[in-house]
Amino acid sequence: MSFGDQLVLWLHIGFAIFTIGPLAVAISSTPRYIRKRDLPILRYLRRVTAIFSLGSLLVLIFGIVLGQIHHDFDHPWMTAAMTLFLVMLVLLALILRDQAKAIRALTPGGGDPVSGHGESDTGHNATESVDPPDQEQPATSQAAASAHVASVERGRIALMGGVVNLIWLAILALMVWQP
Repeated sequence: MSFGDQLVLWLHIGFAIFTIGPLAVAISSTPRYIRKRDLPILRYLRRVTAIFSLGSLLVLIFGIVLGQIHHDFDHPWMTAAMTLFLVMLVLLALILRDQAKAIRALTPGGGDPVSGHGESDTGHNATESVDPPDQEQPATSQAAASAHVASVERGRIALMGGVVNLIWLAILALMVWQP
């Protein structure tokens, strides 16, 4: 194996270790902080999830390069691993969306999920009323609805995060045991 081949292998393994591990921790921690309603930590976890999701693409890229070097594309385990990786990327996009929904639901005034500023997605200032005055909901009803949305998103994130972690374990098994 040449130095270039070894370098690609090391980059593939290194990016797998240093992106997938922190990503798994960030996703797994999100439901706990939704339950605690800790918005600064939730925003941080969403940012970490976004950054390491993009970083995990390098695992796929170096894996594809490694597969080309070793002519492994004719093996079913390689196709299965790449397919699972693409499914995992779709789930990560859904997790990012659900993290944003949970943050928006927990933010007073429906603020921006990333920056935390008090302007909602509709473009209205947080102090302006979105509903007409005769159809305003009581504050307790809005808080209950927001808590429900956050609770639903917490469950979805926990479920999809578990599936993503199982997919990574399946890909690891395919890479190690190469049937």
